[in-house]
Amino acid sequence: MSARIAPLLVCLALSVACVTGCSRAPAPDSSGQPRKHEHHPPHGGTPVVLGDEVYHIELVLDASTGTLQAFVFDGELENFIRSSMPSIEIVADVGGARRTLVLEAVPNPATGETVGDTSLFQAQADWLKATREFDAVLKSVTIRGTTFTGVKFNFPRGNDTD
Repeated sequence: MSARIAPLLVCLALSVACVTGCSRAPAPDSSGQPRKHEHHPPHGGTPVVLGDEVYHIELVLDASTGTLQAFVFDGELENFIRSSMPSIEIVADVGGARRTLVLEAVPNPATGETVGDTSLFQAQADWLKATREFDAVLKSVTIRGTTFTGVKFNFPRGNDTD
């Protein structure tokens, strides 16, 4: 085998190993059942899946102030994803009454995030101080050119069925 072909074969073998290694199902747990694919919101909030786990929005409620924050994340809830949206609109059903929340883009000078380039959105509503659960719909969310509309979820359960 020539000196030129050997490195190519090594690269090919490593590429095949990487591809097949990434496509394996999760290893079984101690009971022999496959492990469940889970995401853990880093702020302990409510995960809302966008698309086929393309992105997530984590909703975090501070009931004492009635403030709801929405953090935009990648599909694994690991990395913040900035968006150019000026706001996120949520329509909630609270005890049969329709309530609209408009979460405005929040700049963060520490990270360089600005309105029009941020991963954090926020709204305040007095009804959030006393409301611990509601069904809701994200009207329309656009992230990196992909738009998700009519995303239903429950707060605080979310919509992640995994």
